[in-house]
Amino acid sequence: MTLYRDLLLSSLKPLQIELDDAQIEQLLAYHQLLVKWNKAYNLTAVRDPAEMVTRHLVDSLSVLPWIGSGRLLDVGSGPGLPGIPLAICRPQLDVTTLDSNGKKTRFQQQVKNELGLDNLTVINGRVEAVEAPPFDMVISRAFASIADMLQLSGHLASEQGIFLAMKGLYPESELEGIPANFVLHESHRLELPATEGERHLLILGRA
Repeated sequence: MTLYRDLLLSSLKPLQIELDDAQIEQLLAYHQLLVKWNKAYNLTAVRDPAEMVTRHLVDSLSVLPWIGSGRLLDVGSGPGLPGIPLAICRPQLDVTTLDSNGKKTRFQQQVKNELGLDNLTVINGRVEAVEAPPFDMVISRAFASIADMLQLSGHLASEQGIFLAMKGLYPESELEGIPANFVLHESHRLELPATEGERHLLILGRA
């Protein structure tokens, strides 16, 4: 546990993300559950627990500076990424995670129960079929192309809502295909110390 704590803290330092001890403990507890459940349920292709810290926890938290307040929907959340780390580190944020895979949402529900995450709601379903009050932010880490993300989840964002797409290389060709009623507001290159390859965050909204 000390190994993973040190790795988490040293990886967050360059990102200038400061968390309290309780949040660090909760992130490590989530990590432990992910390692344990992954053996039986194949929740993520990443098998190495140390890699899970950098490629899942730190990667998810790298977008924290751009997360506002209100209601956030994590589409295609898988085992709860980035939604659960964001819910842990922003207790005032109302986070909903959505995935169509029952194994993955059962795991998320277990995490919610064990960690007492009252600000987390878990939905098992397909994004295009979900009906919910409008969200202020819709985030996706590995769900689909940007165009698909906007088309499938557009009805779930408020009129002023923003869409946060977490990507690897800057997705030049994907941006050419976004629907005409959406625009790119901002793009940020995320500097992740222990991760190979580029990471970008794209923030979009209605035109």
